[in-house]
Amino acid sequence: MKNNPVWIAGIARGHNSSVCLLKDGEVVFNIEEERLSREKYDGGPLHAMYKILEYTDKLDYLVIAHTQDITTAGTIDFSGDNMYTGLARKLGLINRKENPLNHSQVIDMSNKHHTLHAACAFYRSGFEKAAALVVDGAGTFIPFHDSWLYETETILDCSYPDNLRTLYKNVATTGPMLEQEVLVDGDFFGESGYQHVSRVSEKAGIVKVYEAVTDYCGFSFIEAGKTMGLFPYGEPNENIPDLFVKTNMGDLSNRNLIIPTYPNGAYVNKQIFDELQDVGLEEGQDLSLLKNRRDLAYACQTQTQKQVLDLILKAVEMTGHKKVVISGGYGLNCVANYYYLDNLPDDVEIYVEPVSNDCGTAMGAALLQWYEMSGDTQVRPQVDTLYDGFKYNYTDENIQSITKRYNAELTDASAEDVIDLITNKNIVSMFQGKSESGPRALGNRSILYDPTDPNGKDHVNEVKRREYFRPFAGSILEEDVHEWFELRGMESSPTMMYAVNCQPGIEEKIPAIIHVDGTCRIQTVNREQNPHYYDIIKAFKERTGCPIIFNTSFNLGGEPLVETLEDALWTLQESDIEYCYLPEYGKLVTLKNK
Repeated sequence: MKNNPVWIAGIARGHNSSVCLLKDGEVVFNIEEERLSREKYDGGPLHAMYKILEYTDKLDYLVIAHTQDITTAGTIDFSGDNMYTGLARKLGLINRKENPLNHSQVIDMSNKHHTLHAACAFYRSGFEKAAALVVDGAGTFIPFHDSWLYETETILDCSYPDNLRTLYKNVATTGPMLEQEVLVDGDFFGESGYQHVSRVSEKAGIVKVYEAVTDYCGFSFIEAGKTMGLFPYGEPNENIPDLFVKTNMGDLSNRNLIIPTYPNGAYVNKQIFDELQDVGLEEGQDLSLLKNRRDLAYACQTQTQKQVLDLILKAVEMTGHKKVVISGGYGLNCVANYYYLDNLPDDVEIYVEPVSNDCGTAMGAALLQWYEMSGDTQVRPQVDTLYDGFKYNYTDENIQSITKRYNAELTDASAEDVIDLITNKNIVSMFQGKSESGPRALGNRSILYDPTDPNGKDHVNEVKRREYFRPFAGSILEEDVHEWFELRGMESSPTMMYAVNCQPGIEEKIPAIIHVDGTCRIQTVNREQNPHYYDIIKAFKERTGCPIIFNTSFNLGGEPLVETLEDALWTLQESDIEYCYLPEYGKLVTLKNK
């Protein structure tokens, strides 16, 4: 008789709050709360927890992740449960009658934030052993004497089944503490039985430096991707002080310039910087147009990626492993990821986790619990698709009912019909299958356009209500990628984690998706990964000779990616996008009367 499957749910509580459900160690779904609630960066994945009931009515383990103790989540009146344990109990997913105060089904991993980032990356890398590097804003918060400690960068040694051991950690403190390296008991960060070296200072970590510059450029500190898009508009500027300075512990951030406010963002010391730059502001001026902002963005990108490269080399040296997995918020920096490929020794191989944001800690928590309890030593293949959302099985009646509510026209359509629209300079959105996990759209929740249109970037940015400097991605047939782009030794790039250089003569062929520095964030596509999307790109190549389609996320500026068909049609209604292709159903939704 077959044993009952083991169901594990990982819960990430923070600004990328999410739920990951595993069945016998395999991902059933991984979803951010914002996709369901439609509130950007929505915390507390309560809506997503309800989705567990669509797959199982019982959990073997509920694993909770965050950066602070579970008590900070608040409690349910009278029963005293934290909200996640309480909701799971109310839904019948766990049974706490036998031991209501401390049930073994509920595991709190909130003090293992960086370990969970590392677990997500390591177990999805396909590596049997690896060094892990986590570069994050503010990981686990630990009270220490009269101050707090915040993990910022961590190096771990990883092997199966569950050996993720911290070797080195950069730690920020809010209290008056001299810069020093100390031996820290592993219990501080959820790892018992050994000590590791921690470099402690009052300086901002690498991601906090990036957040400070992002704020100074006029964006929310959490919108670091905008600074990454702005950086190539800048240039080296000798009047900008170094963001990192030499100390007796190595490079640390320049606290005269970058002021951390842990656990929140950081800010640029405007008095010093503005005096050095002598730049006055007019009321309402777009900061991204100012040379000093652009040049500071350039300094931030180039200097932070050098700091991370040094940490990768340190991880190789400390562990002896030539394979390195990278996670934490900085892992989403596709410019830096490409930079590493050109600057690491040839025998060092990296895997950059595509769900490097805190959404990945839900997956990391669930996976770590699986390997701890099962002793499983199976090395899964490296992840090459991210379609981990829910499968919506719409019937013809469902689709007709939804389109009718939006006064939309529903017609039969094929890939060829979509290419007719795109080559006539129409924007076409595409909705199919499971949504993508993480922040990248990979053809299931995408907006498509013609990459050969010289005005395409400005046109789509205006329609999506994004800043003028924001670049777009390209999805290319895997078999054609090396003729068009330089992958620096990679065979493919299926999860869109690298902004790569064009081959000579390519830039003028696809101006809509080439950034000002001659790069493009690309996704390689083969038929096995996404047959409908592959067929569209193939049809575009047959029509135009170009094996690439313009691809951007299916959302408007400031909105989460669409999750349901209702979300998709709402986006059409609120924008100048007229078309949504449903390839699984062979249908095209047209919404023109707005």
